[in-house]
This record gives sequence, structure tokens and C-alpha cells, in this order.
Amino acid sequence: MERGSDDEQAARWNGPGGHAWVEAQAVLDEVLRPFEDLLLEAVAAEHAEHVLDVGCGTGGTTVAVARRLGPAGHCVGVDISETMITAARARAEREGTPVSFIRADAQEHVFEPASFDLVISRFGVMFFNDPVQAFANLRRAARDEAGLRFVTWRGPAENPFMTTAERAAAPILPNLPARRSDGPGQFAFADSDRVRRVLEESGWSGIDIRPIDVTCALPERELVGYFTRLGPVGQVLPEADEQTRARVVETVRAAFEPYVQGSEVRFTAACWTVGAKAKLS
Repeated sequence: MERGSDDEQAARWNGPGGHAWVEAQAVLDEVLRPFEDLLLEAVAAEHAEHVLDVGCGTGGTTVAVARRLGPAGHCVGVDISETMITAARARAEREGTPVSFIRADAQEHVFEPASFDLVISRFGVMFFNDPVQAFANLRRAARDEAGLRFVTWRGPAENPFMTTAERAAAPILPNLPARRSDGPGQFAFADSDRVRRVLEESGWSGIDIRPIDVTCALPERELVGYFTRLGPVGQVLPEADEQTRARVVETVRAAFEPYVQGSEVRFTAACWTVGAKAKLS
């Protein structure tokens, strides 16, 4: 996800961006399954009972954690997108999993103080306008010595798959939104030193940041839908005329060919796994 200021976030993720993620929910769930599994392992290792899932999106990880916790525990998902929270609630209802969802900006929402013993996120914490404020707010929601575990992207140079579409489409779509290296966005936490500073300044200690490289896959038949709905190309393509759209699809699909292996598209996700503990208050 790419998010900007708080107002931009709310507008985008309650509009086209949120709808695109809901439409691609099943595909994205499978692409990101390895990271869900990592967070489930963290829940087990922490012996957590009350978990907060930040930037929960359509609720895949939230529901999986709730199932893992069982009736003795509880998981709460928070996201700024009403569209995605609605989808998350529908998912939980379909699966019969007791879980709570809050439509709010986790940077500012007033959570019940000291109510969680673990805070997690799967690619949901890179979009805060003020990360220190956001993680300080999450610290207030956490009990003393509660755990923090999240997964975030390393830099674009290490994740060429993630920028393939926009690089290929740029000559055809000159109005593509530029990624910001100094603000909220997918790669905002690429610098591990910055991540460490943010957490230290917001009330977290015992910070552990480790690189991981995870193989991800999606069906080749879903590739065109993936790059035409998501990311910078997905933002501007609906505004293009039919001829331009056809050129973009042909050009970008060809650019992804190195990642295609038969009926699958496979790529390496270069990420950080981040762990910390809430400082004693």
C-alpha cells in the first residue's frame, strides 16, 4: 500500500485503493501467506492472549490470529479504511471467528490503555504521517513489557518486483504518482536505523531488526489484474483511454516475464522482521 498524509490516506483507502484491495483480497491473502505464518509464530512464542493487529486491511491475519488464540484470547484489528474493515467483518462472520475490528487511524485512536500483550502488523505500519506519535500511541495501548512484532519492506532496490509495473509503464503514463523516499509509503521503513530510532523514541526497547527474504507467488492468470488494480499503475490506469490502457497492459505484462514460471509468478520479498518490548512505564 502507498499512503500519504492522514487526509490522503482516508480518501484513498475509503475510495479506489480500498476497493482494489478488497477486490484482490483472495489473491493477496495467498501472496502474503508466508508473512501471516510468521506472525502466527510470534503470537505463539509470546504466549499472547490479547492482540492488536495494526493496518489489518481485510482481516486475513486478524482472523488467523483469533483462531490461534482460541476462546481464551481476543484479537482486535484496526485500519483506516471503512471499505476494508467492512470486508474484514464479513470475513470473520463467514468463518464464524470471534474478532473485533475498529475503523480508525491507529496513530490517533484512543485505545483502552494497557489492554494488549502483543501488537502485530503485516505491512501496515509504514504509512503513518508521524511514526513516533503512532508507535507512542500503540505503546499506550500495550501493557508493560508487551511484545511488538511486525513485518515491513526493505528498499525498492532489493524489491524490483514491486516497482516493475511503474518502471515499465512510466513512458506511457507520465502522470504516474512518484514514490516518496522521505514520507509515508511502502518503503518508508527501508532504513533499519530509522526504524530503530522511531521505536526508541516512542517507548519501545529490546529492539530486534532482522532481514528476511521470502519467496512469494501468485497465479499467472491473476498477474494482469494484480498490476492494473494495485500500486501507482492501478491508481492512474482507470483514467487512461482504451488504447493507452491496452499499451500499458501489453508493455507491463512483458516486463514481468522474468518472474513467470509456468502457471505461477514467483518473486522474492526482501523485508525486515521487527521485534520489541514495551518499556516499563
